Amino acid sequence: MSACFKRYVVCCFAVATLTATASGQTRYTTIVVDPGHGGFDRGGIPGQQVPEKMMTLDVSLRLKPLLEKAGYKVVLTRDTDVFVPLGTRVAMANSYPNAIFVCIHFNSATRSGANGIETYFYSTESAPLAASIHSAVVGGAPSENRGVRRRGYFVLRKTTVPAVLVECGFLTNPAEAQYAQTNVYRQQLAQEIARGILNRPALATRTTYTNRSSRVDVGLQPFLDQRFVRESGTHHRRHKTSTKKKSSSTEKKKVSSEEQ
Repeated sequence: MSACFKRYVVCCFAVATLTATASGQTRYTTIVVDPGHGGFDRGGIPGQQVPEKMMTLDVSLRLKPLLEKAGYKVVLTRDTDVFVPLGTRVAMANSYPNAIFVCIHFNSATRSGANGIETYFYSTESAPLAASIHSAVVGGAPSENRGVRRRGYFVLRKTTVPAVLVECGFLTNPAEAQYAQTNVYRQQLAQEIARGILNRPALATRTTYTNRSSRVDVGLQPFLDQRFVRESGTHHRRHKTSTKKKSSSTEKKKVSSEEQ
């Protein structure tokens, strides 16, 4: 009887340990917030009047106390106007296994009429988070819903934790730029992003096949898989571009450092 009891205790302990390990893998306690651009990297396109780097930083600084109040540890990849390399941003996110990674950006385009909110993800495990944040931001913004989009940006593709990138409107659109320059609107954006994070559905642990699967569920949000598509006229990533050599049969596209 004593031996049976000991085996029972050992089994219970093993189950408890496995349960704790599993819950630890999916219990996200840290939010790494990444204000896009910074320092010499102004963001946007040549001639753009509103500097993206300052708008992203302000929204991120407003987002931090909202998440901390909800009980999360919040890490900013930058909290001043400095440039942080993409690899460093990714490394910061990956150093917290129980974290989610949220990149804050604003959009730009050569066409001033381009407008709206869009949210990006890459790993399928990040789709529910992207959908939740996108729904919240669109619900609180007087802008077009450009949908949830899947794309292989560097900061989304290289992270080992759930990661999304939110484009909070076009700074090249007169109306949206005017909104973005007000404290009230930037605070509202921070509040809606926080709401989307807090209301997210359960997130699965990232797997070896996470980026190969085509099974993506973003709920009721419009969805476009842009992993192999580049929009002309809309500048999602404004980092230095590199051109690959032409082959005999096809011309390789220019890609930004964010997508390499």
